[in-house]
Amino acid sequence: MNILILSAGTRDKVVQYFKKELGSRGRVVATDCSNLAPAVYEADAFYLVPRITAPGYLDVILDICKKEEITGVFSLIDPELSLLAKERDRFLAVGAVPIVSDYELVETCFDKYRMYEMLCKMQIPTARCYADKESFYQAQQAGEISYPVFVKPVRGSASIHINKVSSDKEIEVLCDLYDDLMIQEYMDGQEYGADVYVDMVSGKCTDIFVKKKIKMRAGETDKSVSYKDDTLFEIIRDFAESCGFRGMIDIDIFEMDDVYYISEVNPRFGGGYPHAYACGVNMAETVIRNLEGQENEVRIGEYAEGICMMKYNEVMIQDMGGVEIVP
Repeated sequence: MNILILSAGTRDKVVQYFKKELGSRGRVVATDCSNLAPAVYEADAFYLVPRITAPGYLDVILDICKKEEITGVFSLIDPELSLLAKERDRFLAVGAVPIVSDYELVETCFDKYRMYEMLCKMQIPTARCYADKESFYQAQQAGEISYPVFVKPVRGSASIHINKVSSDKEIEVLCDLYDDLMIQEYMDGQEYGADVYVDMVSGKCTDIFVKKKIKMRAGETDKSVSYKDDTLFEIIRDFAESCGFRGMIDIDIFEMDDVYYISEVNPRFGGGYPHAYACGVNMAETVIRNLEGQENEVRIGEYAEGICMMKYNEVMIQDMGGVEIVP
């Protein structure tokens, strides 16, 4: 069994986890468009590939799948998830299973307003959203919402171009600078992150790890502490199974006045997943078992509370052997 990790970037830990779980049973292959992506040097083999927007990119990846006899493939960046989901049949044709939810669900996750509409339809508490400034102004005049609010791209990640604003003037300036913005209710509560696995064989939610976020940096959790609440576990399980997610997903949640609000969903490994792994929530193991055709047991909440994660800086030094540097 061989695993292909696309756009590995700086996610060294994820590569290490899969290498450890595979052991002598197989290899981990990684790709990136830069040979200065440290995670690729943790893999058993590395391919320098074009950017995902380049013509012929998919053919390059499919050729790697064939050459390396890849069993399962997943990506660590958002734009590539849609490509994997959309081209599922082409990957299956070369023997590689895309570890990702279906295309329409992935696209809904990346369109924040579509996700808001889906959550409302499911009657799951979520922050109120407005697709344009005119509808927000109308709601504001009706007393339905007040400043401050978030202005953010409908599609985006890593907290890029997300702004907390307190006036009409700020909204007008941002809307002049950027296209496709939406306005979201400001949630001034405790934020949580959930690392979730939905079994690819049974469709059951088998693993949920929740961390209380203590500090954020560049859109990712920098410091957190493990947290357990059966009520929250049930909300997450029902949501993930009802939507039909598969594989690993990352969910952002707020708590206000003893109510949990689902905010955003990323259908991939979240940046804070190493916290879950260190607490015993081993999604590399569950992925491998699914690829072997086995169903995973339900182990929701099987971890200790009060375990902290603290990210810190580290460096990799690599002799490039005279090859051209691709930043």
